[in-house]
Amino acid sequence: MKGRMKTVLVTELPMLAILAFALGPWLWMLLSSIRPERDMTRTPLMIWPSTLTLAHHIELLERTSFVENLRDSLIVAAGTVMVGLGLALPAAYAFSRFRFRGRTTMRSLFLIINMFPIVMLILPLFILMRQLRLLDTYFALISAHATFTLPFAIWLLTSYMDGIPTELDQAALIDGATRWQTMRFVILPLVGPGMVAVGIYLFITSWNEYLFALVLAGEQVRTVTVALQMFIGENGINWGLLMAGGTLVGLPATVLFLLLQRRLVGGLTAGAVKG
Repeated sequence: MKGRMKTVLVTELPMLAILAFALGPWLWMLLSSIRPERDMTRTPLMIWPSTLTLAHHIELLERTSFVENLRDSLIVAAGTVMVGLGLALPAAYAFSRFRFRGRTTMRSLFLIINMFPIVMLILPLFILMRQLRLLDTYFALISAHATFTLPFAIWLLTSYMDGIPTELDQAALIDGATRWQTMRFVILPLVGPGMVAVGIYLFITSWNEYLFALVLAGEQVRTVTVALQMFIGENGINWGLLMAGGTLVGLPATVLFLLLQRRLVGGLTAGAVKG
């Protein structure tokens, strides 16, 4: 009995508190998105809506450009995943399998880059994109997101590849395979969980990114994180549309994580204990 009480007090209650702290704002946002407009300014504010309605979601999708904003965010996030994985995979293979001068220093520099705040990168990227006349394009956002997320992606995939025996590479090379064929047909199938983990990280980071999307785009390309600002005006806030938009923004990342959580945890765990 004492052991059970200790487990409840030390483990279960703290976990429930952390879970409530994490899910509380999201649940409140969800309830607010299906709350009638009259309940938004009611005093005292009720936790559960008096009636349930999808009026805010319908207005959001039919009377605003939020559908186009969702499309822009999806294109940018998917492009970031493809560019990130396309560059991180061969780079990680090189760091894991080859020994060259400056290898350790370069791996350390990748992590150091992530220590700098994102605001330090935004000005050079803005000047570069303006000189190349690429502002307000998908390419500008995808390249900016890839620049910020690529160091961690390479580090994670390198750690994962370090756990794959080099004898597999040697056997493939003896059989006549090239390095590219070895990476494609031998290493790539084995590094699947790590790629899933990196892909989810790239997608969620790009989907939720705000500063790059605000500075490097805005008219032709507007992601959902920037589009939510439309509902915050000088004279008031449209809480219904803001809550409905926030709910839709959080839905793709939540569903993606729930569907692939086992592969994500497996990839992150494997990459954390190798190398």
